[in-house]
Formats: sequence, C-alpha cells, structure tokens
Amino acid sequence: MENEAGSDRTVTSDEAVDPELESKESALRRYFMTEWEDVKRIIAGIVSSNGVADPADVKKICYIMGKYQEEGQLLEPYIEAIITPLMSVVRSTSIRLLNQPDQLLDIIKPICIMIYSLVTVSGYKSVVRFFPHQVSDLELAVSLMEISHKIPKSEQSTGNGNGSGEMETKCVVLLWLYVLVLIPFDISTVDSSIGFGADLDGGNIPLVERILEMSKDYLANAGPMRSISGLLLARLLTRPDMSNTFDSFMSWSHDVLLSVKDDDFEDEFRSLGLVEALASIFKIGSRSVLFNAVSSTWDDISFLMKSKLANRNSLLRKLLVKLAQRVGLICLAPRPHSWQYKPKSSSLRANLSGAKEEGPFHNLDKQSGPDEKTDADSEEEDIDVPEPVEEILDLLLTGLRDSNTIVRWSAAKGIGRITARLTSSLSEEVLSSILQLFSPGEGEGSWHGGCVAIAELARRGILLPVSFPKVIPVITQALHYDIRRGANSVGTAVRDAAAYVCWAFGRAYSDRDMKGVLEQLAPHLLRVACYDREVNCRRAASAAFQENVGRQGDFPHGIEIVNMADYFALSSRSNSYLQVAVSISGYKEYLRPFVDELLFSKINHWEKGLRELAAEGLSALAKYEPDYFGDYVINEIIPLTLSQDLCTRHGAILAAAELALTLHNLGFIFPSEKQKALSGLVPAIEKARLYRGKGGEIMRLAVSRFIECISIAKISLNEKIKKSLLDTLNENIKHPNEQIQCAAVDALKQFFPTYFSSCDDKTAQQIVSNYVKLLDDPNVAARRGAALALGILPFNFLSLSWNLVISKLCNSCTGENKPDDPDVESRVNATKALISVCETLANPKSLNQTLIDPNPLYSLIKTKVFSALFKALEDYAVDNRGDIGSWVRQASMLALEKCTFILCKKRDMFDNEIGNRLVGGLLKQAVEKLDKMRDFAAKTLRRILYCRDPFVEFMPFREVLEEIVPDDPQIEWNVATVSYPRLVKLLSVSCYSEYVLSGLVISSGGLQESLQKTSLNALEEFLKASGKADERESRERKLSADFLWILKRYLKLDRVIVPTFKTIEVLLSKRFFLNMEGQTEELFSGLLDSLSIELRASKNFTKLNTGISILECISSQTMETNSKAFSFLLSFLGHQYPNIRKSAADKVFLVLEEKGDVFSSEKKDKAIEVVIETPWDGDDLEMVKIKRLELFEILELDASICQSKASRVRRKAEASMKASKNDENTSYSSLVDFSGF
Repeated sequence: MENEAGSDRTVTSDEAVDPELESKESALRRYFMTEWEDVKRIIAGIVSSNGVADPADVKKICYIMGKYQEEGQLLEPYIEAIITPLMSVVRSTSIRLLNQPDQLLDIIKPICIMIYSLVTVSGYKSVVRFFPHQVSDLELAVSLMEISHKIPKSEQSTGNGNGSGEMETKCVVLLWLYVLVLIPFDISTVDSSIGFGADLDGGNIPLVERILEMSKDYLANAGPMRSISGLLLARLLTRPDMSNTFDSFMSWSHDVLLSVKDDDFEDEFRSLGLVEALASIFKIGSRSVLFNAVSSTWDDISFLMKSKLANRNSLLRKLLVKLAQRVGLICLAPRPHSWQYKPKSSSLRANLSGAKEEGPFHNLDKQSGPDEKTDADSEEEDIDVPEPVEEILDLLLTGLRDSNTIVRWSAAKGIGRITARLTSSLSEEVLSSILQLFSPGEGEGSWHGGCVAIAELARRGILLPVSFPKVIPVITQALHYDIRRGANSVGTAVRDAAAYVCWAFGRAYSDRDMKGVLEQLAPHLLRVACYDREVNCRRAASAAFQENVGRQGDFPHGIEIVNMADYFALSSRSNSYLQVAVSISGYKEYLRPFVDELLFSKINHWEKGLRELAAEGLSALAKYEPDYFGDYVINEIIPLTLSQDLCTRHGAILAAAELALTLHNLGFIFPSEKQKALSGLVPAIEKARLYRGKGGEIMRLAVSRFIECISIAKISLNEKIKKSLLDTLNENIKHPNEQIQCAAVDALKQFFPTYFSSCDDKTAQQIVSNYVKLLDDPNVAARRGAALALGILPFNFLSLSWNLVISKLCNSCTGENKPDDPDVESRVNATKALISVCETLANPKSLNQTLIDPNPLYSLIKTKVFSALFKALEDYAVDNRGDIGSWVRQASMLALEKCTFILCKKRDMFDNEIGNRLVGGLLKQAVEKLDKMRDFAAKTLRRILYCRDPFVEFMPFREVLEEIVPDDPQIEWNVATVSYPRLVKLLSVSCYSEYVLSGLVISSGGLQESLQKTSLNALEEFLKASGKADERESRERKLSADFLWILKRYLKLDRVIVPTFKTIEVLLSKRFFLNMEGQTEELFSGLLDSLSIELRASKNFTKLNTGISILECISSQTMETNSKAFSFLLSFLGHQYPNIRKSAADKVFLVLEEKGDVFSSEKKDKAIEVVIETPWDGDDLEMVKIKRLELFEILELDASICQSKASRVRRKAEASMKASKNDENTSYSSLVDFSGF
C-alpha cells in the first residue's frame, strides 16, 4: 500500500520544482492532473463496492482515455495505479464467483471495458506489465477465458463504454494469459487436471489443450482477439516444454492453410489470424526449434501468395511478407559482418564541434568496400545460403512492387533484415535488384518500394558509401517523380519516400562520406521543399535537409535555410513559392537550380493554379540576376509558347508575361530583338489557332494577362500588331466566361494609355462607338463586356461622347435597354462602369487640361445618374440563384457613395432632396433580410456621414443619424440583434420612416424565424415607447400612416405586400393600433381597400391566409368598418380552395364568439351552428356557397359582394361558351372557370 501511495503522489502547486531537474514522471503527471482525481475516485469506488461499476463511470473513464489517443505517453505514470486495483478486482471476483458465471461476467465486463480502453491508448505492452502473474492464476485465467468464450456473440462494443463488454473481456483475459504462460515452471506441474486428481475417464482436459482450442477459435475472429490470440500462441508454443505441442500446431496450421477456400469469409479471417500467429512464433521462437518448420512454412507461404485470397486482401499479403522475412531470418544465423558500415558515434555535440581527423567518424579510412576483402570477409564468402532464402528474397523484391503501401513497407524492412545477414557480394546483388525497380517502365509502387528499401539498407549500414554513385542519381529522380495520369498525377508517395531516404542518409553516414553527396542532394531537397505541389512532400524534404544540416556539421547557409524553410512556413504553397523560395535563392548556390525547376518542371505542370504560381515565382527570382533572366530565361520561354502541349504553352505565356513586367520594374531594358519576339507572340498564337479546342479559355486568360504586362512594360509594337492585340481583347470581352472578360478589361486598362494615348479623335470615337453599340447587343456576354470596357476608357476617349456614354450606361444599369432580356450581370457591370466613367470625367486634373465645361457633366450626374442609381437600388430580381438583385443593389450603393462625393466637390449641386433619398435608400437596405446587405449599407452610410473631404453638407437630421450610426468600424451591422434595435429608432424621423419601415417589413414578415423574431421585437419595443402612453399613440399614428403608404406604393407587389400584411397581423394581434382616436378607423378602412385589391383572384396561400387573419382582427372591433370586414371575411367561405374556406370558417367562428353584443343570441347561435356543421373543406362547392348565403341571411348582412362576383363569373362563362360552341376543349375550360377552379 505504501508503494501504491507513493505512485499516486503528485507534485502540488506549493512545491517548488525546477522544470529542468524534475523527473519525467513528475513532468508527465502535470498534464493529466485534473482528470486523474476523477479517475482515482472512480477506481476507489469500484474497489470499495467489490467491483460493481456504475455505467456512467465506465463511460467517463473511456471518454478520458480517448482524449489521449494521440499522446498515450502522457498516461504512462498512471498505468500502474489504474491497472493494479482493477485487475485485483477481476482476480478476486473470479475466485469468488467462478461457479456463478453470469454474475461474474456482469461484474467484470465494465472493468474490462475500462482496462481495454487504456490498452487501445497506451498499447498492450505497457499495460500487461501490471497484470497479476502468480502461478496459481493460470488455471483461474483459463477458466475465466472458457466462461467468456462460451457466451453467444452479441453487440460488439463501440469503444466508448456503450457496448456489451464481451469483446473487451475476452481481450483482457487473453492478455492476462499472455503474461501467465511465461511461468518459469513446466505447465504440467501446475495443471490440476494432470496427476493425482485426474479423471480416469478422461473428462478433464489439460490446460494447454484448453488454451490451444480457444485460441484456435479466436484466430478466425474479425476483432482484436485474433491478434492477441496469435501473441498468446507464440508465447505458449515457444516454451521449452511445448515441443510436441508446437509440432502438432504446425501440422494443423499446414492443413488449414492448404484447405483455404477463396470465397469463404471465415477461412479468410482464419488465414489472417494463423499467418499473424506464425509470424509472432517465428519472431520470438528459438532458431533450433523453428529450423525444422522452415520448409513446410515456406510452402504454405508460396501457396497462399498465389491464391485469389491474397490477391484481393492486402493485409494478408503484408502478413505473408512479414512471415516470409522471418522465415528467412531463421535460415540465416545472425553473425557480425566487418564489411557493414558502422559509424562509432552519432553525437551531435561532436558533429557541431567540427571534429574531423579523430572524430567519431574517423573510421572511414578503415571502412572496407566489397572489393577490399578482409580475412573475415573471405570466410564469410564461403557461407552457404539456404535455398529458401533466394526465393524469399525474390518474394520480398516482388513485394516492393505491390499496389499497397503497407506491403511495400513490410517487404522493405524484410530486405533490410535479411541482407544484414548476407555477405557483401550478395548484398550488392540485392542492391542491384532494388535499383532495377527505378526503371522508366515501372509504376509508382515500384519506385516507392525501391526508395523505402534503400532507406532500410542505409539505416542498417548495408548500403556502403562506394555504392553512392549508383544510388544518388535514382534518388534525385525519385525526388522529382511526378507522372501525369489523366487529369491528375501520381508520385506523391515516391517523393515523400525519396525524402525519407535522404533523411536516413543524414542519420547513418559520417560527414566525410556525405560531403559530396550533400552537394548533389541539397539543391534537389530544397527544390522539393519549396516547389512541390503537396505539403507533406515539402515538409518531408525540409525535414531531410534539416537532419543533414544538423548531423553533417558545417554546411553552407544550412542553419539560415533551416530557419527559413520550417514546418509552418512551408504549409502554404503560395508562401513557399513567393517567400521561402525567394529568400533561399538569395544564396547563389540555389538560384540556378530553382530557376531550372520552375522553367522545366513547374510552368508546364498539369495543374493550372500551380502554373500560375510558378510564373509568379519565376518572376520573383529575377531580381537576383536580371540579365540572366532577360537573356537566357526569356530565350527558353518564347519557343514554349507555341508548344502543342496546352500546359506548356499556357505556363510559358504566363511566365513570359510576369517576367516582362518584373524586369521592367527592375529597370531592365529589353533589346529590340527581344521586344520584337515578345510583341509577336500573340499573333503567332492566333495564327496557330491555339484558342480552339480544349484549353482555349485558359489561353485567352493567359494572353490577356500577357498583353496587360507588356503594356505596363511598354514593349514597342507596330501599328499592325496594335490593331491585332486590340481585336484580340475585344473578342475576349465578348466571351461568356467572366474571368476572361475581367482579364481582358484589365489588359485594356493598361493597353489604351500605353498605345492609344496619342491617337486621333476619329479612332477614339470609333472605339467608343463600338462599345456603346455592344450595350444593345442581343448577346448578353457582349453587353457585360462592353459595360466593363467603357468603365476603363481614359479621359481623352470619354470626353468625345461623354453624354452618350453616361446615358447608355444609365439605361443599362436599370435594364431599360433590354426589358425583354433582363441580365443581372449586365446591370451590375453597367453600374460599376457608370461610376468609373463619372470619376474619370470629373477628375479635376483632366478637366483643367481640357476646354470642357464641367457644369453640364455635374448636372447630368445629379439628374440622370442619381435617378438611375436610385432605381437600381430597387432591383429585387430573383432566379434559381436566389436574390440576384442584391448584386445590383450593392453595386448601386457603392456608386451612390462615390457620386455623392463627386457632387459635393461642386458647390450647390448636392441638395436636401438628394440627401434624403440617399440616406433613406441606404437605411432601407440596412434593415432588410440579407446580412451582407445590411452590413454593406450601414458601413456605406457611416463613410458618407463621417467623410470630411469632401464633407457631405445636406444630410437631414445629421445629429440623429450620427447618434444611431456612430463612427465605429467594429460594429457588426450584419448581426440582427445589433442593427435592428439601433436603426428602428429612425421610424420616429418623418423623412426616413417610410424608407425604414418598407425595409423592416421584409425582415419582420419574412420566412427566417430568427430574423423575424429579432426585427419584430425591435419594432414592438419602439412602439411601446418605454410605457409613455402619449408617445406610444403618436408613434402608432405615424407608423399606421407609413403602413398605408407602403400598401399604396407597392400595390400588387407580393414581395413587399405579403410581409407587410404579416407584420400588420402580428401587431394587431398584440393590440397595437387599436386605441388611436380617429386614426384606427382610417387604418382599418385603408387596410380593407388594400385587401379588396390584393386578395382578388390571388392564388398566394400565404397572402390569403394573412389577409383573412387581418379581416378577423378588424371584424372583432366595434367600429363602422367591422361590418364591411366581416362581410368580406364571409365571402371567403365560398373560395375555390378548400384550405382557404376552412381557415375562413375558423376565423368566422372566432368573430361570432367575440361579437356577442352585435348580433342577437338567436342569430349568433344559428350562425355558429351553420359554421360548425358545414364541411367547408369538402368537395361540394355549390353546397358551400349555399351555406355561405344562408349565413348572410341569418346575420342580415349585405351579400352583394358574393353575388356580384358570382354574376361576373357566370357572365364570363356564358360568353365564352357562346364563342366556342363547337370547341370541346374551350367549352371544358369555360366549365372549369365557371366552377370557380
């Protein structure tokens, strides 16, 4: 107990412990301290209750253990304190309840679940050390295993404490036996079934046979019991006293493996378990015992390897390869070989100290190669290699070509282990066979297998430095192995494995041997570390370089590069290309290799994004040697632009573009022949028709970027090429691909100022006219591109036809130019172009240099431009993409902001009317349902309010606006709970209330529940006015008038009318608007007028139901309008839709119940009886209409509203029938109309 107490002792916060001096156990305990108290309490409770565990405690233990799945070493200090008491409970309970198996299992199952959860985290080797191992426990454990083995299969555990616990119980008992079979006595001496108490009839079965039978059964299990039973059999059968049993088991396994059926799943699992058990036996067994079983085992391996079962099961192939290598190791006796590479030390301190002559690696001169045989080597050459070894090696070499990685890894390890026991000449033959895997005809698997095999040879000192000239070239090829397959490529695993080989070299060899090798490998490793497509390959190459720098001592710029190319810096591909690689290229040793990597491997890569990044990365290196890039690199790139391979020519044109731009920025002057070559690239591409077919779109993108870059670089062009490039860009702006259009517009923005700045007015007028005509083109792509092109024209072009351009763009941004073919992208582009044109024309510098009078321009902006933008702010177009009108509204808000600043620079242009409409429009967007639009509108308003240059002077109620919209960029206006409580206060400002309410109803009456709730709460809080009755009535009056304005303003527009009706319905149901003297009657009258228009012939169920609810609210009030509203409500009892009739009947019933003082009790009772007994949602429409008229008569109400409607329908039907007596289809249609459907 003292030891246990000591093991549970933890470091408290009061103890001063030096982190550098504290033990590993104390350091680890600090990370598990909080959960440990809970675990200790649960374990103590289980022990005190004689093993009874609460299921909640079991789940909690499993949850805590699961948290450490990736860091199992943190549990090491606690394993003993956890396992010892739990296994003591299992042992004592088994002794006590061995004759009551059901009760025994109920107790130990939860405990075994907790133990097994620790096994899955920390591994069985760490856990079994603390299992009880008294000799007397062997029979107890066997009996317990028999009890658990006899339980029928049920639901397996999920690993979190929710399962039955049977699997965990079997695993824990098997692990217990795994420990107990190591007792240092003959098992027969502790077997009570043998000896004095033996049953003469043979009823008792020896312990060994019982263990064997159960273990054999578990070998066919699909769960973890299969692996654990294999370990148990290996421990049991390799005991010195088990020779006969071992022979019997090997004979049984031989028969089982030869009788395996390919289509039997049980045979498949049994094969896996049996091969795994044999591998464990050959791992720990004595060579003298196992040698006799080599022949039969190898025959079994050969048979299974050729079966269909192994062909489809990679795990079986891996286990067979593992077993084969261990069979080979049994054939070869372990012996030291003087020819192997054995560095005396791996001290990092000695390495960094630069010890060379007599350092830890001074044995290089004493190292003998294969051609320099010592006496010991000569003796070794005479060693006879058993025949199966060659076949086993052949199997392992074949395993290096396997399609599955786990098989290749196992084969590589086997080759390393077996080769370590061969002679130097045979090891050279093995190496030659491995190098054959790197031939061009081999696949990715062979290259990967070859790399891991070479790494294993290097780690074990079998690959001698004299073999480096043969190995290093294939490793450098493997570092860049990237083979395109269809739309993708393969080779990631090969490059990663090649980096592992380089890492192994750094750890295995001395600095003298690696000096020449590192000079070859370092540039390749850094090329992979910086430019590989996959992040794991970049990090692997970086780790290999770091290992070599640390292990091999003095290396040029090694430490600096390691600091640059660290684990996190290489996580981003763009950062690797544009930052890390550029920094490393500052060292001249790596600049040229990096250029070659980009030029010959990356700008022609199959991935488009990587080619674009490679072009940027290549241009970023030009600052180190501009002359080299302007001469050699450009000369290499230009021929590639006409390559037949799409990837090559696309990457080349991008690289040429970026290089031309970068070299221009560096001050490099292109010779005339280079300028001529660059200027002729695009015409040559067009002449070769490389826009056609697959890849034409990305070539257009690249060409547009190329023209943009040479325009900035001011590459000289002749007139013919100028016209050709302009035609190319004009074709691209009409392309339906938006990216191509934008790239062409960006190119035109640089192309016109560079090459057309001094053109004559006729040419400029012609260019503008062409773009203006395209605004009316039937092709929507042409309209989109033309609008963007007009937006980037320079001042000297626009000044010739500015009135026409602005007018056309105003029509385009509202869709007036093509009302029959609305296209939202055209409207967005026109809106953006409109503000760009206005900014270009209103530029003071340009105006001062011309004789144009600016006043007409400003007047046009004030009248036509603002009018068009305010109209665009009401764009609510919808298609299958959703609210696409929001794109236009967002663009118009930005345009309004910029136009406001333009007008404010001109005195007396911006007035109160524009300011009112501007702020009102922005506030309306700031309270609508889209989070993005609310945020954008509020931030736009904030920028306008607080702009000081120019200052926007005419802003009605500026003080109120500044109080509600403060100058704080951190306010999250897209959050409904933040924006609505603020902005709803503006309902009290008369000039903004209509705008705010018209936007607010969209949210409060919308479909989004959270937004609806938040906006309605804000509206109700505003109306309540903090409990002040006078102020509340005033706000209700103002709001009711605004509601009526909205109903008139947006007549028959369901997008606004339906949510407005829903908002009014909610407010009426909460008793708002009912106590306004005189105003309530006016509100109800306006609502009835609106409902009579909106609900007529409507097929919108939401609109109809909401209108019926409003009619019910009005009908329940004692006012003059209630009779008219009630009659209107009764008319819906004969509606064509059954659901509407049913809803109207429910509302009529409520009104009759509430209006007891209007109708006499007799009338009310009769009416209620009719309402209740009539099936309003039935199919008999005529009967329903009769009942409706009966209600009118009972309540003495005017039924003209229904009769007039019926007469209109009847007259229409009769006229239709007369006009088409002989048309059967038309007559049937008239009949349907007459019936009210």
